[in-house]
Amino acid sequence: MRSHLISKSETNEVLDSVASGWKNAVDMPRVKNLRVYMLDNDTRIITGSGLKIVKTADGTYLPLLTETDTLERFSHVVVDMGAVRFICKGANLMRPGITKMGEFDTGDIVCIKDESNGKYLAVGRAVMSSRDAVDIQNGQILENLHYISDKVWESAKEIHA
Repeated sequence: MRSHLISKSETNEVLDSVASGWKNAVDMPRVKNLRVYMLDNDTRIITGSGLKIVKTADGTYLPLLTETDTLERFSHVVVDMGAVRFICKGANLMRPGITKMGEFDTGDIVCIKDESNGKYLAVGRAVMSSRDAVDIQNGQILENLHYISDKVWESAKEIHA
């Protein structure tokens, strides 16, 4: 996996983009330089002091699933154990699998946890708000963007930053 450091100005641009795209205004650490690891299909893992994020091919910034402190700052949904295996294979989250739900709007980044252990399984984008989701019985709630065992998860194991 190739990697390179980006300049201070590029680092500031990335941090500003991340902060503006994450609704919960996660306090971004002040980092002088970020290291960018290139994966296939323009997906990147970006690391710096106290920060590990994913930039998807479409330009969306996501928290890396290994970063529990960052994930805690996002709204989340809890899924029943029957949904876990599907989520961990990349399936989108459907309404019947949800047992508890935080508050979120359409387009927000939302984390998915299992109900037994409270472990983070995936990070997705809301396709509808939580207010609308409570009123339905079926249908897609989150688009699964990063999940345990995906290529980003596996690649992140090689990074020791």
